[in-house]
Amino acid sequence: METGKQLSGTLAVAVFTAALGSLQFGYSLGVINAPQKVIERHYAMSLGVWSERSALLENSTEGEGSSEDQTHPDVVMYWSLSVAIFSIGGMISSFLVGFIGDFRGRVKGMLMINVLAVAAGLLMGLCRLWKPHIMVITGRAIMGFYCGLTSGLVPMYIGEIAPKAYRGALGTLHQLAIVIGILLSQVIGLDFVLGNDEMWHVLLGLSGAPAILQSFMLPLCPESPRYLYILLGKEQEARKSLHRLKGAYDPASDLEEMRKEKEEADRQPRVSIRSLILSSVYRQQLLVSLMMHLSQQLSGINAIFYYSTAIFSKAGVSQPVYATIGVGVINTVFTLVSVALVDRAGRRTLTLVGLGGMCCCAVAMTVGLRFQNNFSWMSYVSMTAIFLFVSFFEIGPGPIPWFIVAELFSQGPRPAAIAIAGCCNWTSNFIIGMTFPYIQAWLDSYVFVLFAVLLFGFTIFIYLRVPETKGKTFEEIAAFFQKKQRINKDNAELQQLKTSSDA
Repeated sequence: METGKQLSGTLAVAVFTAALGSLQFGYSLGVINAPQKVIERHYAMSLGVWSERSALLENSTEGEGSSEDQTHPDVVMYWSLSVAIFSIGGMISSFLVGFIGDFRGRVKGMLMINVLAVAAGLLMGLCRLWKPHIMVITGRAIMGFYCGLTSGLVPMYIGEIAPKAYRGALGTLHQLAIVIGILLSQVIGLDFVLGNDEMWHVLLGLSGAPAILQSFMLPLCPESPRYLYILLGKEQEARKSLHRLKGAYDPASDLEEMRKEKEEADRQPRVSIRSLILSSVYRQQLLVSLMMHLSQQLSGINAIFYYSTAIFSKAGVSQPVYATIGVGVINTVFTLVSVALVDRAGRRTLTLVGLGGMCCCAVAMTVGLRFQNNFSWMSYVSMTAIFLFVSFFEIGPGPIPWFIVAELFSQGPRPAAIAIAGCCNWTSNFIIGMTFPYIQAWLDSYVFVLFAVLLFGFTIFIYLRVPETKGKTFEEIAAFFQKKQRINKDNAELQQLKTSSDA
């Protein structure tokens, strides 16, 4: 009989339902960008700083990139806050992932936080009834708080319910749902769809729509068997959950694995965020987790999206917004490639290929930007580098950090580890968003040299320190780090003895 490797209908429903939270995360990330000028105009009218002269200036400079210089300082401030507050909300709530996940369970935790998403969607959708700038900023803050929680709960739940043979592919669906959400927001945000004066508030309000659908579907999803058995000690309920997720099979091997993990967890004190940071036992896993998330955010992917429209315009693309949507399509396609390859090629291999490829593309981007004024064909080098950069990102560095943290840690420290890694991700995202314009002004066309150096460093680190987790149990992965820790300790003791004898 099969040992639980098959993909059942219930498992598919559970993963799809959880990934709706990731879709909402992606949509919320991308939705604010397309209608920027429309939103700024409504902010200006609400603040009383809009005039006929402003309209004439905007119309006369449209498409030239100079209208931004004419925007009222108050409008710039409120617009910047509308964008940045999302990351701040995520940074704060990412610390609560472990508490929410353990308080009521993974499924009820996701259901509980949907109240935040619906409230945020209503605030933004109804913003024209009062002061748009206040309601949008409040809605974005609450949505960021929600997304900080869902970006931890979704990978945690999927990682715990996925069969070992499909853990990587199913874990990658979190990132796939994010990039589909971003692409969806780009398409719906086009001027002739919802990104216009009449419908922009509806565009923002739709951010909360996936939460409504997810709320109806979550009661159909089984709770994580690992949560039921290891945290609550409910073996029979865990057995029922395994049968629902994997069909008719003998769950003895899965329960035995969980029993060993529970015994290990019971021997150790409860792992809080503070104790995890201070513990030497988990230091190697935590370092790897943080570096994986830093490699995602400090790779320069946000800089690519920042530059893409200008590069496409320089290359003679008449509607660069459609080329940017093309980048979004590439984003989605290569995330699908990652879904197909991650359980065959492995996490470590795909991450190394992705980071190495991005490093080469960053060098090509630098050459293209440096010489595009001298040689017109250099713009096409830059365009090609953009598409390849995004492709390499989605093959490995984009999706893998989100779920590999759940693989590196056992049940006890897993929620705290996901919370710390999530906070690292959100914080580095916020720092890049705030500092990139200054870095770009300082380095100009050489800005991608900085990212090439960082990518090279991350590639070396992952080659030397990150194990392959494909096909391994959580116990086997933990044993790898324990063995490595013993070797490092023995080496340190030998070095100390050698130093003492020399003296």
